[in-house]
Amino acid sequence: MLKIKFIVMGALGERHFKDACEEYKKRMGSSFQVTEVQLKEAALPKNPSEGDIAAALESEAQRILSEVSSRATLVSLCIEGKQLSSPALAEFIDNRATSGTSEICFVIGSSHGLSDKVKKASALRFSMSALTFPHQLARVMLYEAVYRAGEIIKGTHYHK
Repeated sequence: MLKIKFIVMGALGERHFKDACEEYKKRMGSSFQVTEVQLKEAALPKNPSEGDIAAALESEAQRILSEVSSRATLVSLCIEGKQLSSPALAEFIDNRATSGTSEICFVIGSSHGLSDKVKKASALRFSMSALTFPHQLARVMLYEAVYRAGEIIKGTHYHK
């Protein structure tokens, strides 16, 4: 069974976001072996400089990349990434699984995004929308999108 790992910066604060993510992780269990790694965001001063932000992103990058096995496919969520339809995301996941990938790691960075080091290590830079969403909502949306992809791959009627 394909492993899906979600590497996320920061914890979910709102109960309804936590509940939604837990529900989708449970549902994904019929298609994938799902794990989640929550990493703490790097501390920044109240009004960080560009240098402070760059240093924080590099610190976060080290921790993110340490969670990615050498045989895993890395997918970074970033605003400049490629937008995919649900069937196209399913095809990406299925193609990785059938080509021998045993794990796909999806990463959501901190409020300042991801370092170029993480983006360059990614097989796919993925954007869910040209719109900007709070990180907590983006996590729910990503979990639903991956769940939907699994249902598409299985041929169920969840996706219309």
